[in-house]
Amino acid sequence: MKWIDMPPVWLLAAAIAAWFIGQAAPLRLSFGGAWAEFAGGIFIGGGLILMLLAVTEMRKRRTTIIPHRDADALVTSGIFKRSRNPIYLGDALLLLGLILRWDAPLALPLVPIFVWIIERRFIIPEEGRLRTKFRQDFHRYSEKTRRWV
Repeated sequence: MKWIDMPPVWLLAAAIAAWFIGQAAPLRLSFGGAWAEFAGGIFIGGGLILMLLAVTEMRKRRTTIIPHRDADALVTSGIFKRSRNPIYLGDALLLLGLILRWDAPLALPLVPIFVWIIERRFIIPEEGRLRTKFRQDFHRYSEKTRRWV
């Protein structure tokens, strides 16, 4: 069952919910055409770039990107200098971008709900494992680098 409890599955579920909300309950609410599509594209692209940069950095350090596994290295370089969780931040930006592109304003509450789920199910346990394994190094890193941005 752990294979289904992964961030991409939660992201897919939130995206599907957002799409259905946009289709089922438009209520004549709208973000307003071209600017929303443009902003949505920026968020989607930014999210994908963040994820790509993070995965590349983790591969360089030869550590896992699988959330339920122990890390072999504490990655603090590259995009990880700016955020301790650039992949999850990318996921949230991607979801926001999709909501904008699909013109689904009633789906906006899904973004903080998604962030809350990811934080509780993945980030807090991951940070616990990193804190245990890398002790002082993780403490220094968490003091100077924020969890999200």
